[in-house]
Amino acid sequence: MANERQEIFLLKLGEVVLKGLNRRVFEDKLVSNVCRRVKHCGSFNVYLRQSTIYVEPQNAECDMSGALTACRQVFGVVSVARAVPCEKDVDAIAETAAVYLKDEFVAAKTFKVESKRADKLFHLNSIQISQAVGGLLGERFPDVGVDVHKPDLTVYVEIREKAAYVHAPAAPGAGGLPIGMGGTAVSLLSGGIDSPVSSWMMARRGVQLEMVHFVSPPYTSQQALDKVLELAKLLTVWCGRTTVHVIPFTKIQEEIRKNCPEEYFTLIMRRFMMRLAQNVAKNVHAGALVTGESLGQVASQTLPALNVTEDVTSLPVLRPLIGMDKVEIIRISREIGCFETSILPYEDCCTVFTPRHPCTRPKLEDVRAAEAVLDVEALMNEAMAGRERIRVKP
Repeated sequence: MANERQEIFLLKLGEVVLKGLNRRVFEDKLVSNVCRRVKHCGSFNVYLRQSTIYVEPQNAECDMSGALTACRQVFGVVSVARAVPCEKDVDAIAETAAVYLKDEFVAAKTFKVESKRADKLFHLNSIQISQAVGGLLGERFPDVGVDVHKPDLTVYVEIREKAAYVHAPAAPGAGGLPIGMGGTAVSLLSGGIDSPVSSWMMARRGVQLEMVHFVSPPYTSQQALDKVLELAKLLTVWCGRTTVHVIPFTKIQEEIRKNCPEEYFTLIMRRFMMRLAQNVAKNVHAGALVTGESLGQVASQTLPALNVTEDVTSLPVLRPLIGMDKVEIIRISREIGCFETSILPYEDCCTVFTPRHPCTRPKLEDVRAAEAVLDVEALMNEAMAGRERIRVKP
């Protein structure tokens, strides 16, 4: 594309535009998030007009490719277009399109012009703009026919307050709501495929996340922890900076193995994880817990088992994957860039002391009785005392 130094980004908002009296708060948060995300790509002027965020480079040193990627990963943005501004004049618009999209016209056999008139004072309406610009472009590129139904190339023209803007089809954005508008939650992050996806899905709803991970040395390795921290880092490109609370879990698991029936090992372990995650949530003033559980995927994720593990917390437990199958979860894992790290062969504490025949239809009173032999409070206090906070940046 020509004239790359003149390019700007036009970011289209999604659900934010449906907000009522508090819409301005969502918009301000979204602009702030965009500013933060493109900062490492150079100096950009970021501002909002008519439900569109403008991201304008201030010099030729700006990393436009990096900024495009960053903008597409901001929750609340549904599409990102690389556009070139020009005068609000049909001849100027056609000339800009011919130069800016020259390579696209060379490769195309058919095209159409699609216009939007945000500035209602402009003397032509959207259809008239498309016809006028399309006619001029047809003269400029006589070998490229017009097809208004299935063109090879669509030229987009937007008439806005300050200028007209020309661009090719926009790239999809992350959608959802701006991070920080949905409160704070604590996500139980393992080294598998599911929990990073569930964390991403809740962040997409505007939830700021704190991560909790449990380690059981010597049964789990440093490589396993490094893998989880890498997953957290991969998530920060979507979620922003986060803290991983690493909690030692060896003593708890050994006490469960020594004192509790084998078929309840996983359930009692999960109950401790929920208790500890709730303690972290209270420390960071979070309002919910997030898990990667999917109904029926494993023995500890049947309805009776979920009831048993949820029994120990008073906070809402958010399970965004609950109705998804593994194929769907893997697809999202690949899309957000976590899959290849998730499948690295370093096991976490969830695989330690796995029962040969786990109970799939546990009764709450039976699990409570099996757990009663443990000094729950002492084990919890010891684990929390050994908690390490690791700050992860993009």
